[in-house]
Amino acid sequence: MGDGLSRRDLLKAGGALAAAAVGPHLGLHGALAQSPKRGGTISLRLWDPPHFDPHLTISYKTNILYTFSHNRLLKYKAGPTVQPGTFTLEGDLAESWAQPSDTTYIFKLRKGVRWHNKPPVNGRELTAEDVKYTYDRFLNTKGNGNRYLLESVEKIETPDKHTVKFALREPNAWFIDQLASTATWIVAREAVEKFGDLKRPETVVGTGPWMLDRYDPGTRLVYSRHPNYFVPGLPYADGVDVTIEQDPATSFAGFVVAGGYDLAPEYGFVVRRIDLDLARQKIPGLQTRDYTVMFGGIAWMKLDQEPFRDARVRRAMGMATNWRETLETNAWSLGHGSPNPAIPAALKEWSIPIDQLPPEGRKLYEHDPDGAKRLLAEAGLPSGFKAPVETTAGYGPDYMDAVQVWLRNFKTAGIETDLKLKEYGAFVATTIFGKFEKMAVGLRGGQSDIDSYLRIYIPGEPLNAGGVNDPKLTEMIAVAKRTHDVARRRDILFDLQRYVSQQAYYLFNASVGCVGAWKPHVKGYGPNIGHDVGGRLMAAWLDR
Repeated sequence: MGDGLSRRDLLKAGGALAAAAVGPHLGLHGALAQSPKRGGTISLRLWDPPHFDPHLTISYKTNILYTFSHNRLLKYKAGPTVQPGTFTLEGDLAESWAQPSDTTYIFKLRKGVRWHNKPPVNGRELTAEDVKYTYDRFLNTKGNGNRYLLESVEKIETPDKHTVKFALREPNAWFIDQLASTATWIVAREAVEKFGDLKRPETVVGTGPWMLDRYDPGTRLVYSRHPNYFVPGLPYADGVDVTIEQDPATSFAGFVVAGGYDLAPEYGFVVRRIDLDLARQKIPGLQTRDYTVMFGGIAWMKLDQEPFRDARVRRAMGMATNWRETLETNAWSLGHGSPNPAIPAALKEWSIPIDQLPPEGRKLYEHDPDGAKRLLAEAGLPSGFKAPVETTAGYGPDYMDAVQVWLRNFKTAGIETDLKLKEYGAFVATTIFGKFEKMAVGLRGGQSDIDSYLRIYIPGEPLNAGGVNDPKLTEMIAVAKRTHDVARRRDILFDLQRYVSQQAYYLFNASVGCVGAWKPHVKGYGPNIGHDVGGRLMAAWLDR
């Protein structure tokens, strides 16, 4: 390329410029110098959940809502000083923890933590038995797609009212991070016993910073401050008012209007780049921060069916795709973002750079439809093939635009697709777990623990939607799980990502480089990847 810059180099340079501009955009010095104010209601745009039981859905729409009302044992640090994509563990309900052996973890709970003063729990104190009950239910509830997070747990004991002891079947280097997942919320036994499950809004009784007061499906959720929250003085906001809106244009209008949403309306409180200039015109002093999201497209294929048994076919599909076109045509990114190997690029510590993949792996990211046709011909498919593809429109119209790009790319190599749409709730309950005909596309990402991205390769795992059964790969995942040394574990995962790039068991599309945005009167807030909306808003305050 001589002395010129590649598009990737330009994107890197743009990211560096954005990072350099973070201080002025955030107004950090001014925000940190001010004293936080109590009061006011934070106004947001979110989505209807399929239901409210976190043990019966893996939907991000349910998990996000639980961040307002519930806690887990551990969490990741949040706030304006945290760089997006970095994760520092700290206690949530646990005030301390210890690991006396490779398979033993002991947590000391905060004393005086109170459940919301709502029936059927009525504000009683949280105890170690609540933790044990929750995780026993987590492990024993049929259909819990997140069960893998705690599957290494053999026994949970409660030596006293404020101590929880976990005994694992085998060493699990990911265990602490898994307890910080936004799927491991501590739930109330009384709510389950009264209602049978936690699907109804009446069951949303937690220990978290806000209490759910009202849910009007398709319209609104209203939260009020938990007056007995265990962190003194928090949350600063007296309430959270959530508008449920599906249309991006209507949501953007609700953001730029005076008195509208306090934070940008897309997932992660992002403003689409296509709307960014107008947002800055309409909202003087708009605070922004660039970062790469953790979620990105994934294509599942039934590996026990023709023609997907042949790795050449799968690699040809990867070579036909054009991640740059996906980013350039996406309203969120307008060309900004990163291609994803097996571990999302946003998880920088663990994600292998594309240029470190072997030649077969790198070719998946080079958009070579002619090369894809040659591979298909070698596999006995000189005329390509046709297959049905399932997805859902429930991720929004911008996602569907990306799907159309992906399918159009397939067509350049002679791969014809018949798109079949599923309702969002049905999609996350079936397709993601392998209940589709031949092919499906969707989104993956949101979990911050690395092991979540490896479950799709493990035989017998519900999330192994393609049916991968590769003993070498299974052993690599097991070795990584047993390896507590971080540098060694990273080496194993880099080797693993090199290997799976050659097999192409799944195909991964790019993650967008987005712009988090919030109004100038919102202080003490900083964006990050992952679903923990409530954790990032808990210490935010309104200066108006």
